[in-house]
Parts: sequence; C-alpha cells; structure tokens
Amino acid sequence: MPIAIDPGSLKRHTNLTLSSDVLAEAKQLGINISKVCDGFLREFIRQEKERRWKAEHAQYIAAYNAEVESEGLPLDQWRTF
Repeated sequence: MPIAIDPGSLKRHTNLTLSSDVLAEAKQLGINISKVCDGFLREFIRQEKERRWKAEHAQYIAAYNAEVESEGLPLDQWRTF
C-alpha cells in the first residue's frame, strides 16, 4: 500500500543568514529556528500573494464598488434581512 506524502511536509536544507545576537537568544530560549522561519515565511508569502492580487485587481474592484455605490447591490430588492 503506497504511503501518502503531504507536499507541505517535505523539507529542504538551505543556508540562512541571521544576526548573531538574535540567533544566540533564540537558541538560549530553545526556539526551533527552522519551524519559526518556515511559519513566518508561509504567512509572509500568503500576505504578499494577497497584496499582489488586490493590486492586480484594484481596477475591477473599484469599478464594482462604484457600480454598487450608484446602483445598489444586485438583487437587493429581494433581500429579506
């Protein structure tokens, strides 16, 4: 029976340059540097993708908002709440 592998769980070695004082404090506090860096980078990537999507679609969002401003929400007349 094949074993399913989660692509997100695959790890790869990389070189990372950190400030020596930050690295020393993290080690002193027992912080898993790889885990923290991975988590932070995932969140940073998510935010960057969101920022880029908004920038890429800003014209369409502005046009839709202007339409809603002038004409109201679509199907608003049938809204019961």
